[in-house]
Amino acid sequence: MPMNRRAFLKRSAASGLALTVPNILRADRASKYRAVLIGSGWWGMNIARAALQSGQCKMTACCDVDQNQLDPAAREIEQLSGDKPRKYKDYRELLDREKPQIAIVATPDHWHPLITICAVKAGADVYVEKPIGHTIYEGRAMVKAARDTGRVVQIGTHRRVSPHNVSGMKFLKEGKAGKIGMVRAFVHYGGGPEKPRPNEKPRKGLDWRMWCGPAPLRPFNTKIHPKGFRQFLDYANGTLGDWGIHWVDQILWWTEEKYPRRVFSTGGRAIKGPPILTKEEQTTDAPDHQVASFEFESFTAVWEHRQFAANNAEKGENVGCYFYGTKGTFHMGWMDGWTFYPTGRGQQVIHEEPKLHQPDSQNIPELWADFLNCIKTRKRPVCDIEIGHRSTNMSLLGMLSLKIGRSIEWDGEKEIIIGDPEANKLLRRKYRKPWAYPET
Repeated sequence: MPMNRRAFLKRSAASGLALTVPNILRADRASKYRAVLIGSGWWGMNIARAALQSGQCKMTACCDVDQNQLDPAAREIEQLSGDKPRKYKDYRELLDREKPQIAIVATPDHWHPLITICAVKAGADVYVEKPIGHTIYEGRAMVKAARDTGRVVQIGTHRRVSPHNVSGMKFLKEGKAGKIGMVRAFVHYGGGPEKPRPNEKPRKGLDWRMWCGPAPLRPFNTKIHPKGFRQFLDYANGTLGDWGIHWVDQILWWTEEKYPRRVFSTGGRAIKGPPILTKEEQTTDAPDHQVASFEFESFTAVWEHRQFAANNAEKGENVGCYFYGTKGTFHMGWMDGWTFYPTGRGQQVIHEEPKLHQPDSQNIPELWADFLNCIKTRKRPVCDIEIGHRSTNMSLLGMLSLKIGRSIEWDGEKEIIIGDPEANKLLRRKYRKPWAYPET
């Protein structure tokens, strides 16, 4: 919910993560970074608020293909900062005219690659939301663009800086859970059968063709926009490609290994039913449940999600990772923090509470602070584009195995699937004209 400037500044000061109120009010505008917001919906505004809260950024412009999101975002930015951002519908025009120092990319997944690459080539350092792209070779092109231009690219996997995740990872890396042989990452939410929703004409102010961009052009449906795109495989990669990025990223943060060597996944729509897409109506098409197995050299990781049956029968939070070690079981969670259940009798359970920000229980301000520091020092950020590429790859490989219906062997150095030409074709996809797939 939008807040007024006084409440915003009060929250900024109380958080201890930004400059004091007088510093924010009196900061030399000329010394602030020229920042722009591309994708001004729910999560984009969470990032924009953190940028303004830092006291080091001036939001000069925002861009969205949906005027219904663009106008409220611009009004809130003006209320919070006193600055009136210019409004754009096309990111290319924005980058050409504004020449920003910082670009926030918070669009739906299928737009992340083209906008990020265009932004770094325009000279901007970029904060881009996860997952970094829709297919693996898009991510490879993004890493190359960042390295070729020397720009800082931070990924929005903010759990890398959440205090309880940092301390929990230290606990694991110090061997306090023993040798880890298996990790189970999971997201369990409730739900039920899905009914198709009638297609509609795009609402006034929305450029639907531009929203679809390089992805297939579907009939407009309010199941897709706003917020619903993650469950449509033309634009995202379901729960594993959305929520899963955060938790497989925790696994890759913990291990010394950079990628799995073998992946197998299965799942489907047992409860939601077969996907429907006609001229008249449609449903989502992502799996309502999925299990993926990732074989590493020294351990096995398993992902599972479901969108039915919730999690009422199991101990603990309904999201996170269980690390199974010789000294006990460690749960890395979200709003419940982390908990270690020791194996030995009589030993006390160890628990740490989280320290999260509202709205939406996140740690964006800490990640933004790291981003700004790396812009100054030109060091690579804690969630660097290459780290985000590997975490995105792990989720995309799980989805790829599900789509082809068999296991795959992954050469992470060459980024190819071994001995499977058909599967390798899914490492990229055709773009809808006139958009061109980014090449490395």
